[in-house]
Amino acid sequence: MGAPSPQAFINPTFAPMPTKIPRRATAILASSIVVIAVLFALYLWTVLNWSYSEGERAGYLQKLSRKGWLCKTWEGEILLSSMPGAIPERFTFTVRDDHVVKQLQSAMGQRVQLSYSQHIGLPTSCFGETPYFVDQVAIGGANPVAPSGM
Repeated sequence: MGAPSPQAFINPTFAPMPTKIPRRATAILASSIVVIAVLFALYLWTVLNWSYSEGERAGYLQKLSRKGWLCKTWEGEILLSSMPGAIPERFTFTVRDDHVVKQLQSAMGQRVQLSYSQHIGLPTSCFGETPYFVDQVAIGGANPVAPSGM
């Protein structure tokens, strides 16, 4: 038999720490990770499928580009004009549907009417740089700020 450790003289009930993680702790850790992953997936599904607000905007399509380092998303911008001579307001949006992207690409510089839904709380920019997701587009139409005689 070997010599007792110095701890045995100080505390006679001393037992060395186990070097192996108990099976129950591993099960608790694994189930905790699974629960967190399921809750995060449920949160993502809720945020992406339940909109905070929905609406329409009309203006002149100025920009549509595919952006992102890792996650490429289609980002666009229209200029909203309230009256002739006023500085137009910019409305930035994200497009996820390829059919809508093709429609917007053919309408560059033209007046468009966008139907969008706003999704608040997305955790990363992989879903889009803006919270506004366009799902329908109408090209052309009457310009509400143009003089009526033209």
